[in-house]
Amino acid sequence: MAKPLVALLTGAGISTDSGIPDYRGPNGLWRRDPDAEKLVTYEYYMSDPEIRRRSWRMRLETHALRPEPNAAHRAVAELERSGVPVRVITQNVDGLHQQAGMPARKVLELHGTARSFVCTGCRARGPMEEALARIEAGEDDPPCRECGGILKSATVMFGERLDPVVLGEAAAVSKACEVFVAVGTSLQVHPAAGLAGVAADHGARLVVVNAEPTPYDDRADEIVREPIGTALPELLRRLRAGDRPAGPPAG
Repeated sequence: MAKPLVALLTGAGISTDSGIPDYRGPNGLWRRDPDAEKLVTYEYYMSDPEIRRRSWRMRLETHALRPEPNAAHRAVAELERSGVPVRVITQNVDGLHQQAGMPARKVLELHGTARSFVCTGCRARGPMEEALARIEAGEDDPPCRECGGILKSATVMFGERLDPVVLGEAAAVSKACEVFVAVGTSLQVHPAAGLAGVAADHGARLVVVNAEPTPYDDRADEIVREPIGTALPELLRRLRAGDRPAGPPAG
């Protein structure tokens, strides 16, 4: 008998154990430094050279941390290797799911990737290491070597549209899955957050694994507030064993 498709929507909370800060949590980056949101907002980035310089320094500092996949990322990859059909829809740009062993074709990166850069003019692309090497060499806002345009990470900044092809694939996965697990995401940023509702509307059992309440908790069949690094591996172990999520929480 075919095993049911499991979809996971992952947000910043799955990567905090890898040393990457979240954004909207109680100790999130944007609560500690509201101006930091400007560094990932397209309008500010394109119009203000100082914002670009700060943004490149932030990328260099994050890269220097050399984050590695944690137990939660590894558990997702182990579920896929066990023969369970798995698709990851991630709001993260860190590439840690693939680094943990998830096949790239089974990971949909809604917000792009920080592992590449792109020119906002001619759309030339390259590995982020190449751009960061220029920062380390003294260029604080390196222009495109092809056309002189402004470079940015190949991520979707605030003010930019998500790739409609990737979003369409994510919606199709959400409609087709039997179990939809939202992990480490506030479920407040649309259209990504709406995928939880799409899955529930099409009959999937919805599991929310997040420290803080989300707008979709009242639709969840199971809510887990425990630390993701221990809770997600246990949840996915149950799925490997064929267990279904618990029923809706009491009350």
